[in-house]
Amino acid sequence: MSALFLFNPPSCCSRLSLRPSHRRHPCPRNVDLLSAWKPKVPRRTRVVAPRSPSCSMDVALGGVADGGSYDFRNIPKFPRMNVWDPYKRLGVTHDASEEEILDARNFLLNQYAGHESSVESIEAAYEKILMASFWKRKKSKINLKSRLKNKVEESPPWIKRLLDYVEMPPTDVILRRLFLFGFMGAWSLLNSAETGPAFQVALSLLSCVYFLNDKMKNVLRASLTGFAALVIGWIVGSIVVPMIPSVLLQPTWTLELLTSLISYIFLFLACTFLK
Repeated sequence: MSALFLFNPPSCCSRLSLRPSHRRHPCPRNVDLLSAWKPKVPRRTRVVAPRSPSCSMDVALGGVADGGSYDFRNIPKFPRMNVWDPYKRLGVTHDASEEEILDARNFLLNQYAGHESSVESIEAAYEKILMASFWKRKKSKINLKSRLKNKVEESPPWIKRLLDYVEMPPTDVILRRLFLFGFMGAWSLLNSAETGPAFQVALSLLSCVYFLNDKMKNVLRASLTGFAALVIGWIVGSIVVPMIPSVLLQPTWTLELLTSLISYIFLFLACTFLK
C-alpha cells in the first residue's frame, strides 16, 4: 500500500472518497477544496401584498385593483348638463304628465349616478319643473278668485245686496251640517213605509233655527228665516218632484217624502251660508 502511495500520489478524488468513481472525465488536479466549495444561497421568496377584493362596483366605477382607488374619469357624464330648458334637459315634452317627468328623472339618475355634477343638473331641472307647475296652479286659482270678484262687482245692485247676506263658513262646519241633514234624509227614506217624514222635518227645522240663532243672535229672525227656507223648499219640491220619471222612484216614495228631501236641502243652505 505504501508503494502505491509513493509512486501514485493521492489525488483530490482519493482524498474525498476511496470508492471508485464511475465518471469518465478525469478529476481536476491542483484544486483547492475550500475555494471550490460554495455555500448554498437561500432562495429568495417574493412577498406579494394582499390585494383588496374587487367586485362589479369596482368595474362600474373604474376601480384600480392594485391600489383600491377609483378612477372617476371613466364614469359617463350627462351630455345635456348645459341645456337651459328643463324639459329638454330631462328629455320630455312640455305637455308631459307628472308621472312621465318623474320616470325620466329616475332613469337619468340611475344612469349617471356616479357623476356628481350630472346628478345635480338632473335634480335642478326636475325641481325647476315642479316650481313652474306649482306657480301655474297657484296663478290659476288667483285668476279664478279675481274673475269671480270682477263678476260680482259688475253684477246688478240687487245681486250685490243679496250677496251681502251670504258668507262662506269653514269646511268642517259645512261637512258637519251636511252630515246632519243627510242623516235626516236617510232616516226619512228608511221609515217611509211606516210613517211620514213629519218628525224628521220638524227636527230639521229646529236644527236650522238653532244654527241661524247662533249667527244672528236673534231668535225671532232665526225662526222666520228657517221657516221661510222650509216653505221655499216645500214649494220647489212640489214643482220638481212630479217631473221625475216614475221609473226612477220606489213605490213607497210618496210626494210628501220626496218634497221633504228637497226641503232638507234648503234648510241646510239657509243655516250654513246665510249670515
